[in-house]
Amino acid sequence: MHWTVLLASAALEAVWATALGMSNGFTEPLPTAVFFAGMVLSMAGLGYAMRGVPLGTAYAVWTGLGAVLTVAWSVLSGGEEAGPLKLLFLAGIIACVIGLKFADGKPDQD
Repeated sequence: MHWTVLLASAALEAVWATALGMSNGFTEPLPTAVFFAGMVLSMAGLGYAMRGVPLGTAYAVWTGLGAVLTVAWSVLSGGEEAGPLKLLFLAGIIACVIGLKFADGKPDQD
């Protein structure tokens, strides 16, 4: 359950980061509201996930996956281009996140 909440929190990190970019310095009401709601939920989920996932691993997964999802959204929405090197490095982040899931050597508990 902790890993599931951690992944959801990483997705919410991408939501609030995207909303922050769209808020135009907190002058747009809807993106600003989405930013604050997403940030609170993302942090709450991260805090919960850290009950069952080590601090360093949880934070690395949260930031890494959140960054990948933010870039993916920006590429899909036309905000930036996806060159071969960018895709390669994003795949590397994903591979590292998956590796962290299995790196602690403990049996999978959720």
